[in-house]
Amino acid sequence: MRLEEGESVPKLPSGEENPMGQPEPPIVDGENPPEIGEEGLPPTSVYVVELLRPPAHLPQPEAPRGLLTRSKSDGTEEDEKKQSVQISRSVSASATAAVDVLSIGKYIRERGNSFSAAVVRRISSLKDSSAADFTEIHLPGTKVVVHLKRAGDVDFKGRISFFSRSGCRDCGAVRSFFRDRGLKYTEINIDVYPSREKELIERTGSASVPQIFFNERLFGGLVALNSLRNSGEFDRRLWELAGKKCPETAPRAPLYGFDDDDDDGLGKERTDVMVGMVRFLRQRLPIQDRLMKMKIVKNCFSGREMIETIIQHLDCGRKKAVEIGKELARKHFIHHVFRENDFEDGNHYFRFLEHDPTIPKCYNFRDYTDDDEPRPAYLIGQRLTKIMSAILEAYASNDRRHLDYTCIASSEEFRRYVNLVQYLQRVDVFALSMDEKTAFFLNLYNAMVVHAVIRVGHPVGAIDRRVFFNDFQYVIGGYAYSLSAIKNGILRNNRRQPYSLTKPFSAGDKRLEVAIQNVNPLIHFGICDGTQSSPTIRFFSAKGIEAELRYAAREFFHDGGVEVDLEKRTVHLARIIKWYSIDFGQEKEILKWILNYLDATKAGLLTHLLNDGGPINIVYQHYNWA
Repeated sequence: MRLEEGESVPKLPSGEENPMGQPEPPIVDGENPPEIGEEGLPPTSVYVVELLRPPAHLPQPEAPRGLLTRSKSDGTEEDEKKQSVQISRSVSASATAAVDVLSIGKYIRERGNSFSAAVVRRISSLKDSSAADFTEIHLPGTKVVVHLKRAGDVDFKGRISFFSRSGCRDCGAVRSFFRDRGLKYTEINIDVYPSREKELIERTGSASVPQIFFNERLFGGLVALNSLRNSGEFDRRLWELAGKKCPETAPRAPLYGFDDDDDDGLGKERTDVMVGMVRFLRQRLPIQDRLMKMKIVKNCFSGREMIETIIQHLDCGRKKAVEIGKELARKHFIHHVFRENDFEDGNHYFRFLEHDPTIPKCYNFRDYTDDDEPRPAYLIGQRLTKIMSAILEAYASNDRRHLDYTCIASSEEFRRYVNLVQYLQRVDVFALSMDEKTAFFLNLYNAMVVHAVIRVGHPVGAIDRRVFFNDFQYVIGGYAYSLSAIKNGILRNNRRQPYSLTKPFSAGDKRLEVAIQNVNPLIHFGICDGTQSSPTIRFFSAKGIEAELRYAAREFFHDGGVEVDLEKRTVHLARIIKWYSIDFGQEKEILKWILNYLDATKAGLLTHLLNDGGPINIVYQHYNWA
């Protein structure tokens, strides 16, 4: 309340007290009220306190007892943002003693102390809680939001690092512990960086993993981590790390493109003994376009021209020159233009691998062929599995249903994978056993899907999907393989893909010799197409391929691949079973086969439907391509 000039001062009746217990004084307006101190205020003064209030749409604070609050602004812009509260003290008109306003200061201090105490109590109760990122504190008329700072949000000067291997359960537990706490860490996977194993042994005295380091100091393995966490010692050491700069003697963090780049994990490179001859023939042969079967065949030469060039160069007999030509064809340096014949003397046309028009389009080919001695296919397969497993452990969700493709694309692990698959160009896949071949092509298919999503993007519509599965190719053992060719041509023994009229390989295609003769329907639960409805991505070992496929099938059916509605006598099956029904058999046989991979509850319901003699309705679930 303020008085205009010339207006009289209102008074309370004699003896009546205001809510604060003091007689009401005369009120005099003042723009600059005196400060409150131990000596009080002059008897005819007024203290005007301007309180900033929350916006109108938020709850307004309650006025403390004894404060007269202006309930309405006078219309000015400033008054729309704040209201004036006048605190008055009164004595009789003739009194000369100072007014004691210590109670005002005491009230303000008590109000502030109670507010602070409430905040402190609430924060203290949350010190041991890490489940939420923030909480809210509600006081009358006030809302305080307290953000809880997690350990991972602290700017660490030091570094947490640990050595690991792909597929190590203890390493996964350490990784999950750091992730759950939001702690940043550096992982050194010695399956990805083989030469770092020597450093691990030098630092710890053994090659066992995991081994955790805080800066240069060895922390220990999973047992040590659990012990220190349970005792509370881990947090103390963690905060010590936050203020200590990481020295150069600590385990070095891997550097993209530079760390351990010469070691591919496949042993020392050996130059192929035929490379010298190949480079000579590339320069001397009359490579040109020819007319064959009414078609223009580009960049080719005849078998006779090659034989004569070899004879002149080596001064050898014709029989020896033919043997050299066959050896070059066997190692996939050259091949028949239509891939119909082995190398032979005469007018048949051949060309170098890099001149095949389909090869430069393959995503593991970089303008030139790999001229080193081909590595064993099983060894490349093992290396591929370790690197891709490391990628899943670092960049996939715990259930492997979601992959961070952006981080994968820029990772050192993926760069090494891209370098590794170049060795597939001239690899001998015919030397693989049946189990090795199954694991090799299953793993390669799943890895190619990740590569395809990164390079060409996830397919949106039906046309995009056809391009995705047919045009994304690798050159493997001298032949181009698409995703469809691997799934339907190799793993399904050259069977048509759904809604297709043609088989992947024609009758004379050499890739038929690689195809797996006995189709195992379990492969469909080990193949991931990068979609929501496909099985989760995984990688297999040749020795345990059958058991691992059975486990994948159980996981797929447990996660919704089959549902049984006993009341409606309906079984809901995944659509991939309909698409590839030729691999699974007749519908009733499929239901009996599925029983082997169901949990006890679903198996009991399905067994009841199968044994009571009544009809069973099979409904196929919608396939989510997202």
